[in-house]
Amino acid sequence: MTLEDFVPAANQGGNPALYEIENQAIDPQGTLWEGLRQAADWRQKVLLDLGCGTGYWLPKYADAQRVIGIEPDERLLEAARARTGRAEVLHGSAEQIPLADSSVDIVHARFAYFFPSENFDPSAGLLEVSRVLRPGGRLVVIDNDHVLGEFAALLRASAPAAAQGRDSYPSIWWQQKGAATVAIMSAWQFQTREEFEQVLHLEFPADVAAEWLSSHPESSGLSYGYLLHSWTKP
Repeated sequence: MTLEDFVPAANQGGNPALYEIENQAIDPQGTLWEGLRQAADWRQKVLLDLGCGTGYWLPKYADAQRVIGIEPDERLLEAARARTGRAEVLHGSAEQIPLADSSVDIVHARFAYFFPSENFDPSAGLLEVSRVLRPGGRLVVIDNDHVLGEFAALLRASAPAAAQGRDSYPSIWWQQKGAATVAIMSAWQFQTREEFEQVLHLEFPADVAAEWLSSHPESSGLSYGYLLHSWTKP
């Protein structure tokens, strides 16, 4: 199946083992996870993890009625399918979801596809998500906060982040679509300084990562702000 909207990720697709370490460092206090629960409780619901990658988050939905992962990168499908026996993992993308109309209650999209900017309009993906959601179903998009937190400061210093919208454009776009946006402050916390350094170099240009690390010689983590955009199908 040809997925014309799929752009391979340099982080997870390029280095899945290191991205696993990054996932393990996310949200140590569970603040983001609680925010997701409040945005759309998936207990006894059918949940779709859109862009599930290697499936790291799939086991966390154990109290859902049914869990489906959709991943466009064929290199990651085997790992995602091996993550948990409770989830069904399918090859697809935001614009090509291989599910029936009105078959899903909740869709989570975590750092995947839904980065509106002046150069990219994800309306086609939103239309496809709307097709598979039941009336009253909800899409929750997990995005980076480009204003609050130390991670946001790194994003502002990183030229490649401009393609994901370093200003208020994403939030305005979602507001125009009728979504509600909530800011959540969480953290990255790594087991070792070495892992932290490796992940910063994975996610940011070498000069940006090196400057931040030299300015924070004792750190093995940082504050990390998220934006949750929640859109409900009429």
